[in-house]
Amino acid sequence: MNHCSTELIEEVGLDGIHDLGGHEGFGAIEPEADDPAFHARWEAVVFAMVMAGARAGATGNADRYRHAIERIDPVAYLTHGYYGRWLGGIETLLLEAGVVDRDELDRRARARGASSGDRIAARPAAQPDQVPTATDPTAHRPLSNPPRFEPGAGVHTLDHGHPGHTRLPGYARGRRGTVVDHHGGWVFPDRHAHGEGEHPCHLYTVAFTARELWGGDADPEAEIHLDLFEPYLERLS
Repeated sequence: MNHCSTELIEEVGLDGIHDLGGHEGFGAIEPEADDPAFHARWEAVVFAMVMAGARAGATGNADRYRHAIERIDPVAYLTHGYYGRWLGGIETLLLEAGVVDRDELDRRARARGASSGDRIAARPAAQPDQVPTATDPTAHRPLSNPPRFEPGAGVHTLDHGHPGHTRLPGYARGRRGTVVDHHGGWVFPDRHAHGEGEHPCHLYTVAFTARELWGGDADPEAEIHLDLFEPYLERLS
């Protein structure tokens, strides 16, 4: 397997509305007691649509599907809820794959009471990435090259993002941490989402203090662990 280097992500990465980790103003997380899988029938229908879309070859792979959700209308992302975002994502991919067309969707939506002023979450690309359907049910891959970092190594993350998909959240960019575990080789989502191959990379768990991520007002006792790919990391000098 080829060694996965930082050059692989010089053209990819994302700063979008979905990258909300570490941001203030969204209130406390309040989990529901006995939270059901679906709160309404339409949510179950959307779940079934996503599974059917994968069988129809519209999804490509899980990384592309995640990126489709990231690309929906920003206001819709914040207001349509969890399965509403799923719906915007799968609609985007079905349109890009040519499984359905916009006129057909609009016609069916109007037949069910939609109006021309309703917000449309899906934002299909005019020239979408060509992503083959994934055939391997797992993302774990063997690597012949050794890992660059060992548990206990001090590292810092890249401090920038680029258009595209990435699993390096904005709040963790340009930050110092410590490798605490190594998980072997895994498909690199930043390339996989765009149909550029698997480019498997070493994956690590990296520990960060809360103050390193969010400054002096953060809990001095808190520590955050993130699973990060090797191209996101450089060794502390």
